Amino acid sequence: MLYRTKDPDDCTYPCEQPYNYYFAICILPPYSLYQYIDGVDILVVWSANRGRPVQSGSTLNFTADGDLILLDSNGTLVWSTNTSGQSVIGMNITESGNLVLFNQKNLPVWQSFDHPTDTMLPRQPLMEGMELTPNISNTNYTASNQFYLAANLNGLQASASSIQDLIYYQSRLFFADSKYNKSIYIALVNGSLSMFPTSFLPPGSYGNNRIDLPLARSLQYMRFESDGHLRLYEWDRATSRDYCDVATICGEYGICRNGDCVCPTVAGDTLYFRQVDTWNPNLGCTAVHPISSCQSAAVAQYHHQLVALPNVSYFNHIDYDYPDPAAIPSNEESCKQACLTNCSCKAAFHRSYGAFGDSCLMVSEVLSMRGYQSDSTAYLKVEIPPGNSSANASPSPSASTSSSPLASAAAKKRKGVVAYTLAGTCAAAVVFASIVFVTVRWARSQTRDGDEEEFCQMPGMPTRFTFDMLRGATDDFSKKLGEGGSGSVYDGQLGDERIAVKLLNRDAHRQKEFSAEIQTIGSIHHINLVKMIGFCADKTKRLLVYEYMPGGSLDKWIYYDRSGNNFALDWCIRRKIITDIARGLCYLHEGCRQRIAHLDIKPQNILLDDNFNAKVADFGLSKLIDRDESRVVTRMRGTPGYMAPEWLSSKITEKVDVYSFGVVVMEILSGRKNIDYSRPDDSVQLIMVLREKAMNAQLEDMIDSNSQDMHLSNKEEVIEIMKLAMWCLQSDSNRRPSMSVVVKVMEGERDVEPDLNYNFFDLSPAIDVPVDLSAPPSASVLSVPR
Repeated sequence: MLYRTKDPDDCTYPCEQPYNYYFAICILPPYSLYQYIDGVDILVVWSANRGRPVQSGSTLNFTADGDLILLDSNGTLVWSTNTSGQSVIGMNITESGNLVLFNQKNLPVWQSFDHPTDTMLPRQPLMEGMELTPNISNTNYTASNQFYLAANLNGLQASASSIQDLIYYQSRLFFADSKYNKSIYIALVNGSLSMFPTSFLPPGSYGNNRIDLPLARSLQYMRFESDGHLRLYEWDRATSRDYCDVATICGEYGICRNGDCVCPTVAGDTLYFRQVDTWNPNLGCTAVHPISSCQSAAVAQYHHQLVALPNVSYFNHIDYDYPDPAAIPSNEESCKQACLTNCSCKAAFHRSYGAFGDSCLMVSEVLSMRGYQSDSTAYLKVEIPPGNSSANASPSPSASTSSSPLASAAAKKRKGVVAYTLAGTCAAAVVFASIVFVTVRWARSQTRDGDEEEFCQMPGMPTRFTFDMLRGATDDFSKKLGEGGSGSVYDGQLGDERIAVKLLNRDAHRQKEFSAEIQTIGSIHHINLVKMIGFCADKTKRLLVYEYMPGGSLDKWIYYDRSGNNFALDWCIRRKIITDIARGLCYLHEGCRQRIAHLDIKPQNILLDDNFNAKVADFGLSKLIDRDESRVVTRMRGTPGYMAPEWLSSKITEKVDVYSFGVVVMEILSGRKNIDYSRPDDSVQLIMVLREKAMNAQLEDMIDSNSQDMHLSNKEEVIEIMKLAMWCLQSDSNRRPSMSVVVKVMEGERDVEPDLNYNFFDLSPAIDVPVDLSAPPSASVLSVPR
């Protein structure tokens, strides 16, 4: 389409200012085309004339001899596909966003995917030699020529263009078989940014190495942006959101308009805010004159005033139908007065909701704000500039809406009533603050009561401890046993029993997830599962109490010498550990009322007692699966290197645990980590080394070289268990054994499947990326390069 742009600070359509036009590929939600393009949420993913915008009256022609050309209003040729005389008979745009000119054989003669700009769409190949260059800004599509991101034989390489040799990011993507490294491309697939050999075009099978990304719930795309970062975005299905919904998108006191960041300005010559870094507007703004300390509301009025920012709201103050739950019903004047007389208030946001009345949101910390909110006004508290204090001896909040933020000279004549005004103001502020305080306390008590009721109604609950009891049992959390993604584990003592207390990170478990985990773990008992003794849910604190395992985690015992361990486990102990893990997983999958998928099986989550009995631990990511449910769709979770291929399609079963079990078994048998970057490039990935050895009938080379009894007297049995691990590592989850079958193999009651596929991470069918264009995109946590 020909897409027109205008400066965000210009008037809205219709407008007399001239527009710039681009021939572009855009992502649109299901609104009317005309309505959407006149809005501010257009998402351009490719532009033909990104550096040469055209004017009104320009034309796009598909000529008779197969050339697609863009002419400016004066007839000047701006852009062309240069496909004249190449038998082009038609043009279309694919579902993946690729503009294609094709010939009579339906083969592409020219395609936009071969000419990337700043964006990568799903399945778009970034071939060796191609590069992404960022736009100057979100509304200026001219290439900045400051950074390059290119594909090469080592994966991705980012460099600063002004200094050609200045490389600031280099990925380490490679293939186990070096013959594929000669010609490669990079593609965005569901759950990863992957490298493929060109012989596999178009992308249909998974590469041997990748950069893991969050699994797609809807349309994803990657954009190389003006700050030199490669970011992953996803179209948010749940709510209508844009860039400006993020709390820190423009830093403190920054205003987000169309994804661009500006500082607050008011009419007149007084400058109240300036950018922290003029080269990085997203770092936010700072006050020219910092706000002085506030001793009392009366004193504050002599030093502080409010400046008005029409059509500006807070980053989360955006719902068009209902007031924000954190906002207080209030008219505009009362809202301003309450903020000015409240020492903690840094800004107030007033908004009218029509039939629902007005609301006032007061904040003690000013994060990013958003422009173009016609029914909202932001009032920012600022310090009265030095030299103007006499003119502002008693500033009125209403003065902030005038053309000058300073109080008028007439204010000096009202000194006689200052005391009465201050007294009335303070009284109103006290009443207002009391109402707010009571409301907040009531809401919090309701939340706590709801939490208590939820825990009280849970059947089969383990023992509940208070936080003070566990703090005393752990000697104020003084001895840390370990730390993971969801929290830290501490050594403790309850009476005569030694315990392990896991203090969860505040954001690691939501209330329902926490209570569900307690209910699940507290109701299962098996000799090969770590026993939960109790829990603590004290306000915002969440703790889990487990039996203490003196042997620690499995990883401390199987990685010989590399982790400071100089004791190699003999074959009998290793075999017993493998069997114990299998029995624990078999109980989770088949012995419970509901099947339980652990989803994070790895050596760090296998604990040992002083007799090397193994128990499965850490159910923080586990998922319940109903008996009549063949598959469960869940977001991507687990640990890279132990995750099964089907995570890429987001349709998983308990068979993902079987795959992870196979990886752990190979680590136990080989005495090395699954991914070890200290090894040579062709040996970094254990699974790829296993594939090579299996194909060449050299499995004996995989046995831990530090274990004599595994090499001498038990070699055949070790290789048989190695084949069991390969059975568990089958890419097709339907071909993997159940854990009950694994137990039978370990107990000698069943043989290993003979016909095994040695490509342990292969996705032969194309990955279908779900597309849902019901809302604008939201940025992911990914930020590469760094």
